[in-house]
Amino acid sequence: MCGITGWIDWELDLSNHRETIIQMGETMKHRGPDASGVWVSKRAALAHTRLIVIDPEGGKQPMIRQYGENQYVITYNGELYNTNELRKELESLGHHFHSHSDTEVLLVSYIEWGEECVEHLNGIFAFGVWDEQKQQLFLARDRLGVKPLFYTKQDQRLIYGSEIKALLAHPDVHPIVDSEGLSEVFGLGPSRTPGHGVFKGIEELRPGHSLLFSRQGMRIQQYWKLESKKHTDDLQTTIEKVRELVIDAVKRQLVSDVPVCTFLSGGLDSSFISAIAAEVYRQNGKKLNTYSVDYIGNEKYFKESEFQPNSDLKWIERMVDFIQSNHHYVFLDNNKLFDSLVEAVRARDLPGMADVDSSLFLFSQEIKKNATVALSGECADEIFGGYPWFYRQADLGSNTFPWLRSIEQRERILTSELLQQLKIKDYVDFRYRQTLQEVPRLENESNEQQKMRELFYLNMTWFMATLLERKDRMTMRTGLEVRVPFADHRLVEYVWNIPWEIKNLGHREKGLLRKALKGILPDDVLFRKKSPYPKTHNPTYTSLVSKKMLEILHDSQSPILSFIDLQVVKSLALNKSEGNEIPWFGQLMTGPQLLAYLIQVDIWLKEYKVSIEL
Repeated sequence: MCGITGWIDWELDLSNHRETIIQMGETMKHRGPDASGVWVSKRAALAHTRLIVIDPEGGKQPMIRQYGENQYVITYNGELYNTNELRKELESLGHHFHSHSDTEVLLVSYIEWGEECVEHLNGIFAFGVWDEQKQQLFLARDRLGVKPLFYTKQDQRLIYGSEIKALLAHPDVHPIVDSEGLSEVFGLGPSRTPGHGVFKGIEELRPGHSLLFSRQGMRIQQYWKLESKKHTDDLQTTIEKVRELVIDAVKRQLVSDVPVCTFLSGGLDSSFISAIAAEVYRQNGKKLNTYSVDYIGNEKYFKESEFQPNSDLKWIERMVDFIQSNHHYVFLDNNKLFDSLVEAVRARDLPGMADVDSSLFLFSQEIKKNATVALSGECADEIFGGYPWFYRQADLGSNTFPWLRSIEQRERILTSELLQQLKIKDYVDFRYRQTLQEVPRLENESNEQQKMRELFYLNMTWFMATLLERKDRMTMRTGLEVRVPFADHRLVEYVWNIPWEIKNLGHREKGLLRKALKGILPDDVLFRKKSPYPKTHNPTYTSLVSKKMLEILHDSQSPILSFIDLQVVKSLALNKSEGNEIPWFGQLMTGPQLLAYLIQVDIWLKEYKVSIEL
């Protein structure tokens, strides 16, 4: 993977501003530690930082292709999983290639098909192509939003980048947050409204969208969306198709010129990916490396709950023995977990999922010592229905985002003045109903079927987006590329229309997926009750965040003090509040994570020198 950034300007001569685009690119050196490059003309300046995965020599960027008198320049972040098929098709149309990199295939695809090139792609990507003759920029983002792309339009210029920090490195982009941005942070955080960049004037190109910027202005269009239609396959055909699609997705994503490994928690999703990968490696005379994460002291302090019914260790050992992988156990120190809250903010450019983020950052650091590419099991729960809120009647009838069961708690921690200005409940409700308006409907569905379709759409466009953002920023902060086979758009399109009674086969979460994977995994692993990403149960961590929060409250220079009710937060920090166990976001962010989130807000306001406009 890589980092891309660019600046198009119809007024300034950018050949005199080469240093600015270099600085913008430098902010994302972590995304591309292996190489970097810039290309500058009068109206366009592009920068790229590269993590080498395929074709070290042939994939250098920015990549330039000359066709007659026309010049095309591309910067690209991502991976195409149908590169070979595309290359053959383009060769049949008369094109010639000078490398085996997917970057060149993508650029030639644009040259051949123009804006419609995105419809031919299977992969994860965010890219920009500058057409020197037409004087226009084309930007596009993958269908599910695995790879990020932010932009800001200022009169006659467009500035874009893989991360917000690249935009903020431009002298005319400022870290301003208005009331809407604060509503995002305190009302919806760590999730974000799709397309919203939190900072004033900064947007994120939504998944499945493209953007064209020329002298005529800016045009954004959606090139991919879910389509609702009647599912006509019988049960057995459905099972076979799901099995075929998920296996193919994993095999496609193993392509690399550098070492590939997998995350292995012993859960259904990571175990399946690891089993397929291990078999492919075995056929090639190799042994797969697998990695798991846990926390020092968890074996002593682990507490069973509705959300976390058991620890992963024995299941990891079961799978390692089954697939015969070379396994690496990573145990995180709670002090480092706490210290890394700062680095997690720098990675996200925003407050995030607290130690759920920082743990992934530390985990990725360890993996990066031996590998460059990893496969992970994200997205299966959102696509097949694995979370508790797909089953709990209280959540199904809540008429809000089921992972935000903390609106009263969120309101309680804010000052009364800010609460009056932001109207958190109204803002969250507005975003919820706005999303429901987007849901692709199907005629003659029952109320229950409509409700489930809404729930799946909410999960894919909001909750999954938050986890994909976490995955990209924390892993790429360490220069590790992580791929997510369950986000293959062909699989998503097919499963979207499968009725809930089939997805919920046997009245089990992800029952259809379990049935489709029969024979690939041991039965005890296949039917293991879902357990989410592990979090620390060590009281050391709670003590650390409580102490830090109290320090912030007693420091008059702490920027967060303007927004929070000091007595309420102090009560939380002293562990004297009844709200300590109310989930702040999903099942992984409760008392300690709420404090850690507020700590991250303070870090963010301070480090990014955020200006508030209310």
